[in-house]
Amino acid sequence: MSIFGFRKTQTVAPEEALPGRDTPLEVPERHAVLGTPLKPPYPEGSDAAEFALGCFWAEERAFWQVPGVITTAVGYEGGFTPNPTYEEVCTGRTGHAETVRVVFDPATVTYEQLLKVFWESHDPTQGMRQGNDVGTQYRSAIFYKGGEQKAVADKSAADFGKKLAEAGYGAITTEIVPAGEFYFAEDYHQQYLHKVPGGYCPDHSTGVSCPVGLNLG
Repeated sequence: MSIFGFRKTQTVAPEEALPGRDTPLEVPERHAVLGTPLKPPYPEGSDAAEFALGCFWAEERAFWQVPGVITTAVGYEGGFTPNPTYEEVCTGRTGHAETVRVVFDPATVTYEQLLKVFWESHDPTQGMRQGNDVGTQYRSAIFYKGGEQKAVADKSAADFGKKLAEAGYGAITTEIVPAGEFYFAEDYHQQYLHKVPGGYCPDHSTGVSCPVGLNLG
């Protein structure tokens, strides 16, 4: 199948996915803002969460500003192609979503509070898009790590779904699925809005307040 003929809003089948490569893409050792390690090992006692909510440039910044977040990174998750490039993900033929990894201190900020940031930072009712950003890579997803995160994510989706319905929005289309392999995106994508102040930063939030967790401002 031609790359250019592929329907980018249709999830690719495994047998149609691009082959990818064995070698991971190179990324910096340290977070450009927080100065913390981008890759494991992470500090003892920390936890990790992974979210897809549209263009990862703006969404990563939303998380690194949260007190208690140790480090963040952007990458690709939920697909089939190993170590994909950004250009490959944009074809829709890797199956991945643009994803933010959030490593946090659970004694300072809870997973539930991070879900509040997730829900309020995008429109989780749009399916395979966020505004003018169209394609499976822009879908909304929660990649949970273990049963506890799944239970919290399921409850938060139900609670926020009621709030959205009251505000006139449709059903949540967010995928809540087990975390798979997280492939780090290229160097220039990491902390992009810190490196490129005034860069592309669409706001697709609904303006609806999530009832889950504390108000982080």
